[in-house]
Amino acid sequence: MSFTLRTFAATEPESWAPMVELARVADRVGVDRLALSDHVVFGEALDDYADPAKGGVANGRQPTGPDGPWLDPLATIAHLTAVTTRVRFCTNILLAALRRPVTLANTVSTIDVLSGSRLDLGVGVGWQRAEYDAAGLDFDRRGALLDHTLTVCTELWANDRASVDSDGLRFDGIHQYPKPIARGVPIWVSGTVQSRSMARLARWGSVWIPWGADADDLMASIPRMRTAVGELGRDPGDIGVVGTVAAMRDADGALDVAATLAPVPALCAAGVTDVRVLAPLPAELDAAEDLLGAFVERFRALTT
Repeated sequence: MSFTLRTFAATEPESWAPMVELARVADRVGVDRLALSDHVVFGEALDDYADPAKGGVANGRQPTGPDGPWLDPLATIAHLTAVTTRVRFCTNILLAALRRPVTLANTVSTIDVLSGSRLDLGVGVGWQRAEYDAAGLDFDRRGALLDHTLTVCTELWANDRASVDSDGLRFDGIHQYPKPIARGVPIWVSGTVQSRSMARLARWGSVWIPWGADADDLMASIPRMRTAVGELGRDPGDIGVVGTVAAMRDADGALDVAATLAPVPALCAAGVTDVRVLAPLPAELDAAEDLLGAFVERFRALTT
């Protein structure tokens, strides 16, 4: 079971310390994973988030304006793994193509080694042209750029003497240490059931992060994903799936933990391996701890 850790804000907060403390609370009560979002810069065409043709989601709404601060997820995870002991962290999703691949590979390896392998690298192409423009990259080639980034990173992680010939980058006999403890990190691939994202999932993915309409109807999209990766030679049984449950409230308006988690057995039976709870958490840390503890207890009762 996972929750989204809010590492962004509509306006600059007085302090990010409450976010750090919330991560420590989640670690203490037994939450499995915290997911962190990513934006590097913003343009002003934020309505594009609601356009599936541009990579957004129908009826979607960007949660901040262009001046809302967004913490870098990898830097934040590096900090949070130093003040927690067991909870895992996932980027959901990292716009990996915006980072130089050789530098990204070293950053991820460093976090993996120092955290005891508590990082899941969720990647996707994003929806905002302005971020690619600001990085000097071609938005219309974002899928190919992501594939190139993953090619370079996985080669550097796995091999003592790395060699790459991909998308205009060629090197041979390159050495980069440290390596991730397992000579790689779990890569979670975001996207819809279409050829490019399914090829990416089949080649590199350990978990699928469904997007858009496919996230809304997992009972239909999971079988289609499994068929697609199977046709590419990948055992679909090796690929996990992220599924979400929305907050439900009782007649008095209070968050109803049991009702919120009621879909969990059906989701798990369908193939969901990471249930993400989309529920607002109280600002007061004692109340947040009580609520998260109740979610963990109920989730364990439903899945063990």
